[in-house]
Amino acid sequence: MNEILCKFVNQQSKKFTMKNVIGIDLGGTTIKGGLIEGQSIVKEEVAETRASEGGETTLNALKDIIRKLITDETHAIGIGVPSVVDREKGIVYHVQNIKDWDEVHLKWLLEEEFNLPVHIDNDANCFAKGERIYGLGREFENFVGITLGTGVGGGIIQKGNLLNDANCGSGEFGEMPYLDGILEQQCGSFFFVNNHNTTGYETARQAQLGDEKALEIMREYGKHMAVLVKMIVLTVDPQAIIFGGAIANSLPLFKESMYQHLMDFPYPNSIKKLKILKSELDNPGILGAAALCY
Repeated sequence: MNEILCKFVNQQSKKFTMKNVIGIDLGGTTIKGGLIEGQSIVKEEVAETRASEGGETTLNALKDIIRKLITDETHAIGIGVPSVVDREKGIVYHVQNIKDWDEVHLKWLLEEEFNLPVHIDNDANCFAKGERIYGLGREFENFVGITLGTGVGGGIIQKGNLLNDANCGSGEFGEMPYLDGILEQQCGSFFFVNNHNTTGYETARQAQLGDEKALEIMREYGKHMAVLVKMIVLTVDPQAIIFGGAIANSLPLFKESMYQHLMDFPYPNSIKKLKILKSELDNPGILGAAALCY
């Protein structure tokens, strides 16, 4: 009986993992979608979020991505959004970087359109979940995934799973008060645009060429990132912090400055033990969103 049972379980497990699902990473700048079979993205689509237009414009861009990915074998759709979510009802609230997305009944709208189950969570939660299943997070039971892009989002993994919070609001460290605003303004792309009239990409490019002004901007950015790390460690005390998003690619350029500004942390052993890493996955947000379907 045990042999028969094991064979049945293995067959069901294989069938489960090979399901055809769609994962969508809805960001403030771009919408990235992937068709996933097993652990592989077999097709990708990207579109502009058109966040400044918001409303129906962003919704239609999202639908267009899904139409390009969906097949007759698709079982479900998972979506990561840059905001808090009523996970059960699939309602998205107060999206900071998309105009007029204050209350969007996204699950209902998409299920009506595509006649498939739709699962929605915060995009940073999806990033963390993607890292836990497919990436560097497999090595840690307790870590925080941080996305550095238009905004700064966070997903908290504890005991191997996403933190089971009440309102999908934990991990939003970018919203913490800091200086004359919030931390996101100094750790996201706003820092480069508003403070230095440039972009993170251009600053990194110039810094890699040895431009002293760009290197100084990166050192300043590292100082602010140290504050983010301090807030995370004091709040969650994880084994690791894994950075993802476009700005995370510049970690080697601001890491030294960040660590210099962590030297005054009141619990130095916490920093000594902490692993600060850059994601090695190409699309952890897509993979994490897809994982919502299982």
